[in-house]
Amino acid sequence: VQFVESGGGLVQPGGSLRLSCEASGFTFSSYRMSWYRQAPGKEREWVAVITGVGGSTVYAESVKGRFTISRDNAKNTVYLQMNSLKPEDTAVYYCNAVELLQYNYWGQGTQVTVSS
Repeated sequence: VQFVESGGGLVQPGGSLRLSCEASGFTFSSYRMSWYRQAPGKEREWVAVITGVGGSTVYAESVKGRFTISRDNAKNTVYLQMNSLKPEDTAVYYCNAVELLQYNYWGQGTQVTVSS
């Protein structure tokens, strides 16, 4: 099982970024996929989830209305479109398969820094 996150960077407050996560080693379309983030000195927190088929989504209150999670099962990839970014969104962002969390597989993450 492998997750490779990309798309992070430095952006000004109010800006946008689109993160990608390519997954491998399991039947991607059968699993719910989530994004998580970890800010310096804080615990990792859940951001959003999308079901395997049908694409139902749920968001953390802190990002609702600003972030959009989506997936392309043909590419084994999950995305996170982040708009109206705030300094408090600064963190390392990770993806994972919900049903595989117990095995503690994590990628290297992608750094998002929101600063003027």
